[in-house]
Amino acid sequence: MKEQLAKIRVEALAAIQSTDTAASLDAVRVKYLGKKGELTAVLKQTGKLPPEERPVVGQLANEVRSALTEAIAAQNKVLAEAAMNQKLIEETVDVTIPGKKTELGHKHPLSIVIDELTDVFTGMGFEVAEGPEVELADYIFTKLNIEEGHPGREWTDTFYLTEDSSVLLRSQTSPIQIRVMENKKPPIRMVAPGRVFRKDEVDATHSPMFHQIEGMVVDKGITMADLKGTLNEVVKALYGEDAVTRFRPHHFPFTEPSCEVDMQCFECKGKGCAMCKGEGWIEILGAGMIHPKVLEGCGIDTEVYSGWAFGMGLERLAMRRFAIKDLRLIFENDVRFLKQF
Repeated sequence: MKEQLAKIRVEALAAIQSTDTAASLDAVRVKYLGKKGELTAVLKQTGKLPPEERPVVGQLANEVRSALTEAIAAQNKVLAEAAMNQKLIEETVDVTIPGKKTELGHKHPLSIVIDELTDVFTGMGFEVAEGPEVELADYIFTKLNIEEGHPGREWTDTFYLTEDSSVLLRSQTSPIQIRVMENKKPPIRMVAPGRVFRKDEVDATHSPMFHQIEGMVVDKGITMADLKGTLNEVVKALYGEDAVTRFRPHHFPFTEPSCEVDMQCFECKGKGCAMCKGEGWIEILGAGMIHPKVLEGCGIDTEVYSGWAFGMGLERLAMRRFAIKDLRLIFENDVRFLKQF
């Protein structure tokens, strides 16, 4: 049995030294030191030896086990270092190789218009406000003086989320104005860009999801002249100093008096063409003096303060800004289209 142990020691040490991977080293360990390994098999036979030989053979077997265990640990360290060196060689970066060009994105045309508008207004001292897209009907309609029976409150026009018509996807960004007036005392100067949702069929000029920007000023002595002066400056900032506007009387439940604002067609300069459908003017927004009932509903004293507000669709503004003829292109994410901007 002593000869067997000596043979196992020589063969195992040689096998350990010849391994070149962690997997092959582990296979050698299992072959000699595992539960069914060769050394274990020899140790199971010690019970058959005379009593006086057992201690000698047991000690020799332990020496062999220790020698193999130490050799395996040393070889494992050697293999780990070799693997690390190989990895460093394989992952070495050649700094002389030309770098790969990284494709960078850019702003979406709609984002460009939103940023331009907010820059214009913040330059005039306005703050940018935000509000929830899932809104209460009280803020969408009631607080804006839109009474029951108004077409905008119908299920055919609005995305209601509850059976009692109390919660809906906002159909306009106007409720942000209400929330600002409820939580801030005048003077107030704010704009609110954001997504809105209506049950419109998708076509070249309509979408069930689109963007609006609304603005509001509330202060002492605010008049229609302040509204006209501000909006004229905004249009000129967007379309150039030669841009011409026209204010037409209109009706909105939340403003009194109300108006719609047109811009002279930049294509034909008012003569009439396909762009403006022969009218010479293009409607761009609705506006007016904030209705006293709306101000009073937000706790603002109408004997002291007055204000104006406006709202415009950003997609149509972007279409005019970049001469886009079909609104659907804005949302289709066609890279060929977006690369133009």
